[in-house]
Amino acid sequence: MKIPKLTLIGAGLGAADLITLRGMRALACADVILYDALIDPILLDHAPAHAERVFVGKRRGRCEFSQPDINHLIVQYAHSYGHVVRLKGGDPFIFGRGFEELTFAQDCGVEVSVIPGVSSSYAVPALASIPLTCRGVSESFWVLTGTTKDHQLYDDIRVAVRSTATLLILMGMKHLPEITDLLFSVGKAEMPVAIIQNGSTANERVAFGTAETIVAEVEREGLSNPAVIVVGEVVRLAQGMGVRTMERKTNRGTVLAVHR
Repeated sequence: MKIPKLTLIGAGLGAADLITLRGMRALACADVILYDALIDPILLDHAPAHAERVFVGKRRGRCEFSQPDINHLIVQYAHSYGHVVRLKGGDPFIFGRGFEELTFAQDCGVEVSVIPGVSSSYAVPALASIPLTCRGVSESFWVLTGTTKDHQLYDDIRVAVRSTATLLILMGMKHLPEITDLLFSVGKAEMPVAIIQNGSTANERVAFGTAETIVAEVEREGLSNPAVIVVGEVVRLAQGMGVRTMERKTNRGTVLAVHR
């Protein structure tokens, strides 16, 4: 009999080749894969032919499986098939509910392990030439969720906008007008802001602006989730490097970079 086992794998931030080598090795010996919407489907080709592939992600706000459903599926598949790989976008412990899945499985007698992933919070800005810290510009950064489980703006953003740190806001596009209003309220109407949609993929699009102009830029270009919001003086550094051009060629394809 196979030992019930769960491996939580962070698939990285979009592009298939940003998964870790350890993650690929674990994927290659999976009996079942429960995968999210934001992972590159190419990754599934690296699993054994016999492995069950089960989509449990969200699409446009719709979720076919609730989190409790996913927790139970993990345990059921582990006891029935053996090695379950839970393939999650980014890193499973950064706004990924990975710890909930891990503890539930462990409490149900399933052996568990975690393989971290490259998080979009820091990697997406890096691919857009935006450093999160830079001597003399920013000494630290905050990573925040833009939306709570009740679909409200996360309260800590009200505190964060007063900081001199770089702000990385995930899942915040719905609340972008509120975020810019908070920047206005603390006298930061000219604070640089970047929006990076579909980071690391061939469909990546980048909008530059300030707290005063970024909402209009996003509306004009039709940007939406999945996207990372970057707020801080470090955004100016990327613009100064020539990222301001309307199109730039990368090894991921043509990337649009629009700004005002």
